[in-house]
Amino acid sequence: MTGPRFDEIIHAPNRLRICSMLSATNEVEFAALRESLGVSDSVLSKQLKALEDAGYITVKKSPLDGRTRTWAALTPAGRDAFNGHVAELKRLAAGIAIE
Repeated sequence: MTGPRFDEIIHAPNRLRICSMLSATNEVEFAALRESLGVSDSVLSKQLKALEDAGYITVKKSPLDGRTRTWAALTPAGRDAFNGHVAELKRLAAGIAIE
């Protein structure tokens, strides 16, 4: 793991919340993310795309009961970036200087 570092991609409020939810489990279904964030499908899709383009998440689709469900999961790089960002936010909040 790398040290504390601010990540502009993760820092956007909805993306930060998405990464937080994904960090607590292996994967989360699109509808659960949408409901938790209280956003539309298009807003969530845009946020997931930004994280996917950065290599921070994977998105997979799988059929279930005749419907296609979408699942998101953090990649190892995404987990590392999220942990580094959270560490940096904690460092900033504590007023600790970088040596």
